Amino acid sequence: MGLKYSIKLGVVAVGALALVSMTAVAQENRSEISVQGTGFFTNDTHGNGVADHASDTGGFLIGYRYNFNRWLGAEANYGYDRNTQFYFGGTPARVQSDIHQITGSAVVKLPGFARIQPYALAGGGALVFNPTGNSGGSFAGASEQTQGTFLYGVGADYVLAKHWSIRGEYRGLVYKAPSFNLAGLETNSWTHTAQPSAGIVFRF
Repeated sequence: MGLKYSIKLGVVAVGALALVSMTAVAQENRSEISVQGTGFFTNDTHGNGVADHASDTGGFLIGYRYNFNRWLGAEANYGYDRNTQFYFGGTPARVQSDIHQITGSAVVKLPGFARIQPYALAGGGALVFNPTGNSGGSFAGASEQTQGTFLYGVGADYVLAKHWSIRGEYRGLVYKAPSFNLAGLETNSWTHTAQPSAGIVFRF
């Protein structure tokens, strides 16, 4: 009788622990949506007798992050900016374009303190440069061009409440400078864009 009672008690205990564990997982806020305002600052490039200077600008970044556990997550982002590329050399030109940023990254959360949760991220994606055709910012023959990009970054969330945080972040993008599919604008050089941002996060 004692053995049977112990077995039953053990089964009940395991079942209760499993139920508590499942409930805890269900109550975790694993998903996040973020909206951030960004800066977009690109280094100058030189190559093939062509110099390329990009104007500084700003835009926005929308993201979705899924946290697998306390330390590891995955994130997808869409960003938008608009700037003008100024080319000097064999073919002087200026091309204004909308820049669509589509990236994915792994996110590693670092040890936090108080209400602050720092993290680091790395991944890749694409930048789509789409000429606007606006007067004073267009060049004959310039067309949409997509450049692959490597992404790295660091950031921190400050927890305001269970579901809400504010976020400060720095992202770096490394990619080939755009030429808009024109040989005369091709530097064949890599460039770097610094993208600081701040915004709000909702967890659910």
